Amino acid sequence: MKILSLALALLAAQAPAPAPTRIPGMAAVAGRPNLLQTGVGNVPDALWQRAEQLLEARSARLLDVTAGGEAVLITTRFAQTMQLHVVDRAMGARTQITFGREPVTSGIFQPGDPTIVYFRRDIGGSENWQIYRLDRRSGQTQLLTDGKSRHEALIVSPDGRRLAYDGTGRNGKDTDVYVAEVARPAEARRVFEAEGTWQPVDFSRDGSQLLVRRYRSIADSDLFLVDVATGTRRALTPSTGKGSVGAARFSADGKSVYLVTDREGDFDELYVLDLADPAATPRSLTRTVRWDVEGLAVARDGSRVALTVNADGGSRLYFLEPKSGKLTPAELPLGVVSGLRFPAAKPASIFLGLGMPRGPGDVWQLSTGRKEPVRWTWSELGGMDPTTLAEPSLVRFPTKDGMSIPAWLYQPKGPGRHPVVIAWHGGPEAQERPTFQPLAQLLVQGGIAVLIPNVRGSSGYGKAYLAMDDGVKREQALGDIGATLDWIATRPDLDATRVGVYGGSYGGYMVLATAAFYPSRIRSAVDVVGISSIPTFLESTAPYRRDLRRAEYGDERDPAVRAVQERISPLNKVGDITAALYVIQGKNDPRVPQSEAEQIVAAVQAKGKESWYLLALDEGHGFQKKENRDYLIVTVVAFLERTLAP
Repeated sequence: MKILSLALALLAAQAPAPAPTRIPGMAAVAGRPNLLQTGVGNVPDALWQRAEQLLEARSARLLDVTAGGEAVLITTRFAQTMQLHVVDRAMGARTQITFGREPVTSGIFQPGDPTIVYFRRDIGGSENWQIYRLDRRSGQTQLLTDGKSRHEALIVSPDGRRLAYDGTGRNGKDTDVYVAEVARPAEARRVFEAEGTWQPVDFSRDGSQLLVRRYRSIADSDLFLVDVATGTRRALTPSTGKGSVGAARFSADGKSVYLVTDREGDFDELYVLDLADPAATPRSLTRTVRWDVEGLAVARDGSRVALTVNADGGSRLYFLEPKSGKLTPAELPLGVVSGLRFPAAKPASIFLGLGMPRGPGDVWQLSTGRKEPVRWTWSELGGMDPTTLAEPSLVRFPTKDGMSIPAWLYQPKGPGRHPVVIAWHGGPEAQERPTFQPLAQLLVQGGIAVLIPNVRGSSGYGKAYLAMDDGVKREQALGDIGATLDWIATRPDLDATRVGVYGGSYGGYMVLATAAFYPSRIRSAVDVVGISSIPTFLESTAPYRRDLRRAEYGDERDPAVRAVQERISPLNKVGDITAALYVIQGKNDPRVPQSEAEQIVAAVQAKGKESWYLLALDEGHGFQKKENRDYLIVTVVAFLERTLAP
């Protein structure tokens, strides 16, 4: 009875509470008690049938590889959420090792003993991730953190003696760095505590030193070298000026550090820092590469460094010979690389994740002396032939102030002028890239073109482009919406009289801004976890995020800045909105809280206008559970097809 009572209590603790909502008429979706809605129309059976195969598509994301390259750790989904699986040979079975309704977001093998795995997960999309230790032999999982504060970065030292992670446990606002001995993983100590956001990045080979990043914004970070025993730290980047700090790794001998930063130029370059000479000038290893360096991996024996470059959205893979500085490219199809991993004992091989527009992400292995890569996973596409899916083309269009905006265009087959959905990406510092997009593919199948612009403020095009919407400059940057609509009107294959907009997070703000400031030029708008008022968003986002977001949007406590924020907040122009509106929100969202969604829905309804509203009780900043995500996708497609019909 005690075991049963404990189980029932645990289930009760994890069950979502009813959502306090200011929107009348909310009711549960039939068969989906965790989804509440009002105004949402019925989805035609034909659409459900058309969507079934795409909704069953899976992906495999590479997290880690064993020392000898015999097995990889991935996340993939066989039920409702992404869980950890182990694959012990190329194209072998995916053996699931974590279970539950909540998704696992990261994981790592214990060096020297892959039967031990450390991983992260939260509850209900709260983003209060906890760190767990799984013993695969016994199946026992141990909670290592406090169960309530937020933990994000997680690394283990190459010698397998220590693990490090960050956490907000001290005051709920600042993020400190913790280190624990793997023999006593639940007994972590703070290496140091300080104001701001601090993240462990990499251990030296013997685990005695730690690279730690202080993150202020995507464009402003610092890198420190920390002595794990004493907690003393030494700055590796200048204290004056600002620059990004992306990937950073110790060299194999621990005498230098590889660092990705844009401090000396417009793009992120790979530098090498000599730790023995603090006065030495960092040396760029990729000055000839025009685009941002992103991923980075260093072979255990120091013979090779692998790096990926974001070239106009697609990934390019290079191998660097540290002694000569020679860069050698590797052939890859159009797509995006993630998770570079050298097996510790086999530096001639590298594992990576690769996502492409016509199929979900999978794991591949490249080996020296072998021309063709080896595929380790083949994620299901619901039985569909990938060649039947749309592949986006890269286009560019001008703005009135002389900028050029890159965008990805998905086009339906067949002649005539097609309706268009503009999909605004989030961030704002994100970037739309050529990866698998089930929603875009479903819209294209229904005869609707999808245009996804990387407007100014997007990453991937240099720090000057990234900064063009910071603070009060966002008002001018909203002109890119008009430029996008103007370009659509020039295309003989696109129908400028039938335009809808879709976006999540900051993309949701762009959706509402399009509806508020260009009301006569769109028919419909789908806002997913979006910002309706910049000042109220900054005042209500989670405490650990406020200063990070003020660096991007400006400080709402400054009257002059707030005046601009109020002027460009869609909530204050709700009377001008004429487009059909669909708002989607997660109850547990710590980034853009439920109040942002409900104040725009309430304001639209107060004006006597109809709107759809969907609220998930067990989700946060985006929908992670398959049953919820499926319903989101098909209702969005139904809404857009209905509102963009001739």
